[in-house]
Amino acid sequence: MFRSNFFARFLFLSLVLVSGCAEYDQSAKNLAETTPEYVASIGEWHQEREAKLKGPDGWLTLAGLFWLQEGDNSFGSGPDNSLTFPKGKIPGRAGVIKLTGDTVTISINPGVEVLLKGKPVREALVYTSGMDSVPELSHGTLTWFVIKRGNRYGIRLRDLQNDALVHFKGIKRFPVRAEWRVTASLIAHPTPKQIAITNIVGQTSMKDSPGTLIFNLNGQQYQLDALVEAGELFIIFADKTNGIETYGAGRYLYAAIPGPDGTTVLDFNKASNPPCDFVSYATCPLPPRQNFLPIMVEAGEKSYGEYSAIP
Repeated sequence: MFRSNFFARFLFLSLVLVSGCAEYDQSAKNLAETTPEYVASIGEWHQEREAKLKGPDGWLTLAGLFWLQEGDNSFGSGPDNSLTFPKGKIPGRAGVIKLTGDTVTISINPGVEVLLKGKPVREALVYTSGMDSVPELSHGTLTWFVIKRGNRYGIRLRDLQNDALVHFKGIKRFPVRAEWRVTASLIAHPTPKQIAITNIVGQTSMKDSPGTLIFNLNGQQYQLDALVEAGELFIIFADKTNGIETYGAGRYLYAAIPGPDGTTVLDFNKASNPPCDFVSYATCPLPPRQNFLPIMVEAGEKSYGEYSAIP
């Protein structure tokens, strides 16, 4: 599996830099001048980032997050439902979503058309433990599916005409400066390690960490614990700009998995806002305490600022 191969690949890095910071400083450096070509490359990256946000599966389509109670959960646009979908987007009483242990089923009321895999459905199994893929249901511009967070089950709702998407005006950024693009060394944990990550709804889970990234900024050494997501290093960090010019709950950064020399590139010009800065229905992981940088990281995305409350 990828995870075991990943940790095996980087286990040898636990021996790197044992002689102290001086050895590291020889390789820690800024990687580029702020050339027009570099600025343009960051601009292209940002355009792709915004395009993904606006896509059918992008975060800007999130229109609801509903936690299921054991038993029947009625849904529809009427206010008397257990799960109240957007008004005018679905009939008032659309059906019932039933949670039984780790299994979720759906029943659609007569006269209401809901599609599953493009075909009308009346009753269906929509989640169970070990299911290969979770099916999406749809009605008009709405789609929804089951998610699991910790020991809770919920319905994540998307709307292709969601207000956050329709009124999206782009993300402000700090000026691109190459000094925020640095070499980092991944120091592997001596043995496989998990770190506690708490999300914005207060749930804490243990996540695999391949190691700690060591790097220099303006002559000072810093470190950040890394996670792994979709074949890349995933860094959740906080800094002194949070709540002032950047999102109050930190930002995200991705980096390539290190090569044979154990180094990768951290480009803070690509620091991005968590989905929770745009919509109220994401379950964003928050920076662990050790990932607070005691500096102003004036690079990457600034806070979008309109959608910040999480149910």
